[in-house]
Amino acid sequence: MKPFTLNPAPPTVAKINLPAIQRNTERICTHCAPAEVMAVVKADAYGHGAARVAEVVLQGGASRLAVAHLSEAVELRDAGISAPIQVFGGFFQDQISDFWQSKLEFTVGSQEQLHTLVKFADEKNVKPQVHFKFDTGMGRVGFSWREAENVLKISAGMPFEFTGLMTHFATSDAFDKDFANEQLTRFKKVIALSQKMGLNFKYIHAANSGAILDLPAAHFNLVRPGVILYGNYPSEETSESIELEPGMKLISKILQINRVQAGETVSYGAIWQAEKETKIAVVPIGYADGYLRGLSGKMHAVINGRRVPHIGRICMDLTMFDLGPEAIDQPGDEVILLGGEGDASVQMQEFCRALDTIPYEITCQISRRVPRIYTSNP
Repeated sequence: MKPFTLNPAPPTVAKINLPAIQRNTERICTHCAPAEVMAVVKADAYGHGAARVAEVVLQGGASRLAVAHLSEAVELRDAGISAPIQVFGGFFQDQISDFWQSKLEFTVGSQEQLHTLVKFADEKNVKPQVHFKFDTGMGRVGFSWREAENVLKISAGMPFEFTGLMTHFATSDAFDKDFANEQLTRFKKVIALSQKMGLNFKYIHAANSGAILDLPAAHFNLVRPGVILYGNYPSEETSESIELEPGMKLISKILQINRVQAGETVSYGAIWQAEKETKIAVVPIGYADGYLRGLSGKMHAVINGRRVPHIGRICMDLTMFDLGPEAIDQPGDEVILLGGEGDASVQMQEFCRALDTIPYEITCQISRRVPRIYTSNP
């Protein structure tokens, strides 16, 4: 008896356009030159797949990478990525040896981390590569900019390679740049203190995606693009000073078509009721795949070149669209949930408006149940 095998092509996939991500990287490099580019590939490259994305952003001109956690950096090393990697999210004492063995760059933002790392360096007679992070208004991790003089003074003789001096903007994606400029002023005071004390940091870096687009004074000699690598602007308030191409297209197929009569309801809660006879497409994607329940009744899909509205509540594994009474669509026809061209498309901004959120969250929510299919054609 022949063994049973599953069809290797699942109906719902996220198509990742690697050439587009590489071109985005190239444009960012050109826009920010002569500053170097540290490509941010945390959160599995914002849902696009860190190992594959890391390869193409490096080919596109990025000189180094950044992630949030040790596990993400180790995954890249295991995939054969040898480029410099900074771990933004700090570290715990029991992780230091793994950092060192994987040749990772530390982010230090507290006295406790500072002294823990000094102890390790002294015991092992090594010089870790360290980025000093100063909080200039984000209110998360980092030394307070107000204590910069004391921190830099005690750090001057420590056994480190002083790789980076950094901060992070809270409002660079907002139209009003007053607070971002205030943060920049504070950071420049930290830079001046470091120079006064003879601390020669290899990199000075502050610019995230919003600042790359709209705050050139913050570029210094290294920038940190994240969401713009993947073809999305940080918000609708930033400029579009760099032309970007979307890196992800979310597609599925029609599983079943149902004819419903006027007055009949569809999905949980029976909140949607047909006003007239129509045809409904059932599509195998739901909130377990990252097509979130909060999108219910707010979105469209593209089927056979036309936009059709979502109806009813999104289920864990299924969602429904109104094809109209005269539809000739068939089971197996493609359903574009994100992407497409021109009028026959679903844009990222539609997701963001429907959920009152940002592009970062949309792509990060696409779950592991949705395979990433990588395209290499331009």
